[in-house]
Amino acid sequence: MALSQSALLEVLDALNASDSTDVIRQALQVMLQQLIDAEATAFIGAEPHQRSEERITQRNGTRPKTLTTAAGDVDLSITKLRQGTFFPSLLERRRRIDQALFAVIMEAYVTGTSVRKVDNLVRALGADTGISKSEVSRICADLDEQVLDFADRTLSETAFPYVFLDATYCKARVGGARNGKGSRVVSQAIVVATGVTSDGRREVLGFAVGDSEDGAFWTAFLRSLKARGLAGTKLVISDAHSGLKAAIAAVMLGASWQRCRVHFLRNVLAAVPKGSQTMVAAAIRTIFAQPDAEHVREQLEVMAAMLGRQFPKVETMLREAADDVTAFADFPVAHWKKIWSTNPLERVNKEIKRRTDVVGVFPNPQALLRLAGCVLIEVHDEWQIAERRYLSEGSMALIDAQDNNQEVVTPELVAS
Repeated sequence: MALSQSALLEVLDALNASDSTDVIRQALQVMLQQLIDAEATAFIGAEPHQRSEERITQRNGTRPKTLTTAAGDVDLSITKLRQGTFFPSLLERRRRIDQALFAVIMEAYVTGTSVRKVDNLVRALGADTGISKSEVSRICADLDEQVLDFADRTLSETAFPYVFLDATYCKARVGGARNGKGSRVVSQAIVVATGVTSDGRREVLGFAVGDSEDGAFWTAFLRSLKARGLAGTKLVISDAHSGLKAAIAAVMLGASWQRCRVHFLRNVLAAVPKGSQTMVAAAIRTIFAQPDAEHVREQLEVMAAMLGRQFPKVETMLREAADDVTAFADFPVAHWKKIWSTNPLERVNKEIKRRTDVVGVFPNPQALLRLAGCVLIEVHDEWQIAERRYLSEGSMALIDAQDNNQEVVTPELVAS
């Protein structure tokens, strides 16, 4: 709804009565909020509580957003939706990540734990003009709240037939005093879970930062996903890390496990002389080029026997991993290329690394979680507004049809 004539006159009178920055900031806040609310109404197709045939979803509260302007920080409210995601076009979508990066660097700077690289980055961002510890704390608190809300949201609104799990590593300081003295730099694992919904869309399910990628850490992480409502999982895709594999078996009951074929191939080639690696890789790839599950498993047996004549260790690895690397074959053929490896999640990890590499060593694990969480929130939002689904809704229906031994006739037999 636009500002009324009387409201506009009140704003004008306030501006004429004072030239203070605070009045300008307040006026800017009112204007921006009105623009955001109007855009939300156009996106939803209805005013709050309005009955309309054009309505596509319902409002579900608001979330705060701080916008930095020449007149100072402006606190805005962005409409949340029950289904889908709305983000105002006048705000820069990636500002949350940039703000998190700035907050992390400044936190390192004000606590005295920064290195020369971080100090140079702070100056490059203009922080040498002055920023208080209280300002850094405010930014961090706001971001931490957003990350926590996202990480604790319910997952019970839809089923997630496919779940991808992976981890990447960054450096952070642990222990020591508040000013960084006595701390030590250790490797911290950022574990990430993504999923594909029953209608073919992708979501970031959860993330955590821990001391190591051991079984106890993964088990606690998976249990937290289940506690938030994760259900309907048919297949879990990951590498063969022993702790992760044990955690999947203990927590994800009823789900099959697909060992990432990319990681498996790397493990196999590590046991093969360099001159033979191209041949062995080509032979193993033929396993994944078959038309159906029966031929996939037959080809694995053929390749194991053939390669075993020259490389007995490769034959052993193929036979021991036969069920794990061919689990994808029990699902619709249209999905195979999207579910037989963790490559989709690897691209997410690369985006996390691209951002975290700027910092180098984080002042504490919480700062690492903050920045990684902001990156993942943006990734999640982009997936929600994407026009194309990761897998078509029609092909997703084939999963339940296969479980019930039913035949489904649908034109959407390929991934969108």
